[in-house]
Amino acid sequence: MYEELKRAVCEANIELQTHKLVIYSWGNVSGIDHAAGIVAIKPSGVPYDELTPDKMVLLELDGNIVEGNLRPSSDTPSHLELYRNFKTVGGICHTHSVNAAMWAQANREIPCLGTTHADFFYGPIPITETMTAEEIKTNYELNTGKVIVRRFAGMDPLQMPAVLVANHGPFTWGKTPADAVEAAVVLEQVAAMALGAIMINPKLKKIEQVLLDKHYLRKHGKNAYYGQK
Repeated sequence: MYEELKRAVCEANIELQTHKLVIYSWGNVSGIDHAAGIVAIKPSGVPYDELTPDKMVLLELDGNIVEGNLRPSSDTPSHLELYRNFKTVGGICHTHSVNAAMWAQANREIPCLGTTHADFFYGPIPITETMTAEEIKTNYELNTGKVIVRRFAGMDPLQMPAVLVANHGPFTWGKTPADAVEAAVVLEQVAAMALGAIMINPKLKKIEQVLLDKHYLRKHGKNAYYGQK
């Protein structure tokens, strides 16, 4: 059941290790069939070298498991909360990639300082508010999703396919599980570049809006002209 969805999610999870965004069994990728309301996600604690499509866990949006003998990722409630609120998102990725996690642990958004960042993300990578003690003690993973949703009030998640959860790490997403992993790879790159640029020039200012618009919209706007038709 949902073999293509399970295959796509399994391959996306393996890509995390290929791109060295994870160690051991850390991190996870999920995907959703919105029409059916079915989510596939990596099983909890299973090393990436052991992942196969049949090990992916299928759930309904309320968390009810419909297929799979393994426990789903402990971050599943976060993923489900995002899918319930981000209707255009088809894949979600969570890692603790080093550079992006450093910004999250520092409680700092990643400023948009140059065109590499602007090519993919339309502005600074947002950071969530710090979670309260009650949010941490009760339904922690669900509340992680909720703080992300609150941070994105009025924002288009596909224009900004990434967020830093304060004191925690990055979540990324896209139209597919593969797109979510691509966003995680690019996020890690721009996180490293921003850190290095600020070390070189601590007084560095953010990119000019006109240059941000040019680079983002030439790839993503209605009049985009990057790449092939």
